[in-house]
Amino acid sequence: MLEIRKIESLDDISELRKEYFVQTTAPLDGMWHFGFVLDSDHFGFYEGSTLVGYCCINDEGYVLQFYLSPAANAQATELFALIAQQNSLATGTVVGAFVSTAETNYLSLCLDNSRSFKVNALMYQLGTIGYADKSEPLEMQLADQEQLADFVEFGTSSIGAPEQWLTAYFDNLIQRKELWGYWANDQLLATGECRLFDEYQTEFADLGIIVAKSERGRGLATRVLYYLINKAAEKGLQPICSTERSNIAAQKAITRAGLVSSNRIIQFEFDRAQLPGKQ
Repeated sequence: MLEIRKIESLDDISELRKEYFVQTTAPLDGMWHFGFVLDSDHFGFYEGSTLVGYCCINDEGYVLQFYLSPAANAQATELFALIAQQNSLATGTVVGAFVSTAETNYLSLCLDNSRSFKVNALMYQLGTIGYADKSEPLEMQLADQEQLADFVEFGTSSIGAPEQWLTAYFDNLIQRKELWGYWANDQLLATGECRLFDEYQTEFADLGIIVAKSERGRGLATRVLYYLINKAAEKGLQPICSTERSNIAAQKAITRAGLVSSNRIIQFEFDRAQLPGKQ
């Protein structure tokens, strides 16, 4: 009989996470899977003393990952339905899921239990044609610790992200030497991130940009992306990135930089009818 228990250390599921990434059809979004996922609660699926799978659920009740090993005796369809319909005492309240179209097994399970869904974000990779950077090279500076407050202030004013979260986020990028800034007349006008993966997906670099509101629509975002694509190429890495479905300006800039989107991140809302016999 399968039992669901909370995972206290991600080391316990390291091999299962490796299997999870192997089965995907495209690189997964770094912010989701190495940011939001790590901040969520993880639950292990046990058959006796053997860990055969796991899922993670954020504090808003959305499933972010689900994996059941092919070696398990349990059926993934039944187990996922149990969780999605809130019939597990261990996982508790579950209202929906976020899943990319590159996670085909997990996506199918979400579709089976879906009440409604919508596209949350577009995922990009460098196209086969590549890109032609005809613009003047952009001079960007690698961020240092003394500039942290400047980057945080810029981020909060440009995208409205919480100051506390941005401070920890940018501080980590600076320590890893993965954050650059574009300055003009002593003003920070754009930031660029070239995030590397410590495990899984190590052949990719995940790109991110923020452009000051006053500079948008002038081609600066595309030039920052060119810079980051070249940084990734210097390391022998393939660039990936993503943007929200509603951010049309970012989509245009990313496309001009030669990246194409064939995958999406989908937000599902589940039919929360409860069945007898919670576990």
